[in-house]
Amino acid sequence: MNFYKKYGKRLLDLCISVPLCIVLSPIMGIIALLVAVKLGRPVLFTQNRPGYKEKIFKMYKFRSMTDERDSKGELLPDEVRLTSFGKCLRSTSLDELPELFNILKGDMSLVGPRPLLVQYLPLYNKSQRRRHNVKPGITGLAQINGRNSISWEEKFEYDVQYVETLSFRNDIDILFKTIFKVFRCEDIHSETSATMEDFMGTPEKEE
Repeated sequence: MNFYKKYGKRLLDLCISVPLCIVLSPIMGIIALLVAVKLGRPVLFTQNRPGYKEKIFKMYKFRSMTDERDSKGELLPDEVRLTSFGKCLRSTSLDELPELFNILKGDMSLVGPRPLLVQYLPLYNKSQRRRHNVKPGITGLAQINGRNSISWEEKFEYDVQYVETLSFRNDIDILFKTIFKVFRCEDIHSETSATMEDFMGTPEKEE
């Protein structure tokens, strides 16, 4: 294990996330108030996600959807519950600011494969599972190369490539490219869904 992966990456996370938490705390407070007024409480969306070596942790985000339900008590489709305010939070990535606290706790890193749903764990093939050989990140190689506009298989290829080429230089490059992506509000949505379609597993290649 190289020095950066073992020690430097965590140091970089703390050196950036601690000042960000301090500087952005007033903005997070305003967003929390707006979420409470426009979408209701709780203002945070919490969900179990698999992290390093598939260890489960609780991830934090600002809510971006309502809890509207049908007559049977079931949640309405994402595109119905995702309000214009919620879309704004997602397009600017402001909904992901609470993940900075996941970084402080050590559950996540600034850069790494995005933490996905626990229910996807049995669906990964051997290569795709390697994405969990590093801590999940707020941004990653897949996010600067298409984000929600590319297929699941392409995302996982980028995730594995990141694991194989992990370095300080690559992390800094991804962070700077992420800033440009966020300001341009690029690749926020899938072409066929308000959010990203569920991962159903990768079809086996025919011989």
